[in-house]
Amino acid sequence: MPLFEKAVPSPAELEARLRLHRLPEVGPKRFSRLIDAFGSASAALSAPASAWRALGLPTACAEARRDPLVRDGASAAMAWLEHEDQHLLMWDDPGYPALLAEIADPPPLLFIAGNPSILERPQLGMVGSRRASKPGMDIAAAFARSLAGAGFVITSGLALGIDGAAHQGALDVGGATIGVLGTGLEKLYPQRHRHLAAQMIAQGSAVISEFPLDAGPQASNFPRRNRIIIPWYISPSEIWSHLDARRLRLHTLFQSSPADWRQRRSSIHGP
Repeated sequence: MPLFEKAVPSPAELEARLRLHRLPEVGPKRFSRLIDAFGSASAALSAPASAWRALGLPTACAEARRDPLVRDGASAAMAWLEHEDQHLLMWDDPGYPALLAEIADPPPLLFIAGNPSILERPQLGMVGSRRASKPGMDIAAAFARSLAGAGFVITSGLALGIDGAAHQGALDVGGATIGVLGTGLEKLYPQRHRHLAAQMIAQGSAVISEFPLDAGPQASNFPRRNRIIIPWYISPSEIWSHLDARRLRLHTLFQSSPADWRQRRSSIHGP
């Protein structure tokens, strides 16, 4: 079934999901807990605060339901979705990627700018240092060109360094690539990659994010977005230009991912 041939929730329920998604301290776990408990986002928003507290949610979550900023943000997202090439993939969509559903705390909502159908294609993730050397970036771009030319979608994080080189390499041969952001789609970070993101969308690729559209850069969100890149690996291809904290965080995530990951830390030019 194509990704977006689905039973669409009512406009009221869609807006309720977007409001629930914007509440402070409501991440994927709590979002799912609320839906499981009340049956829908609309019912969750209408439930008494005492029912939320009984589920172990902070008072701030329940109180924020009536916040005008939450309502306005949801309304802005509804308007955003009216534009061509701007989509929302939800956890209960038939086309929600099976591998993504298997990770710990899969994102309940995924905003997509560009072509959503490439999420159904075989993907290979490439990540690496933001402080990569020129030779390292050249190698990453060469890998991406080869793999994209063979039909793989190159998935990365749109960060500086290796990520950007991988995305650009795929585009250079007319291939497809997906950028997974650690910010909202309307607050793309780093700003230096705005043109690259626009080029990806224009060439039939996609930029995606689990965060509200106006979510700015926060340090904790970047390791969190990495869990979305990891399950879409077919075979991890990591470029170690510099030893940094990002590598360590990804290594930790590999240990808990559903797939069978293998890492080899050696020069690509040697045995």
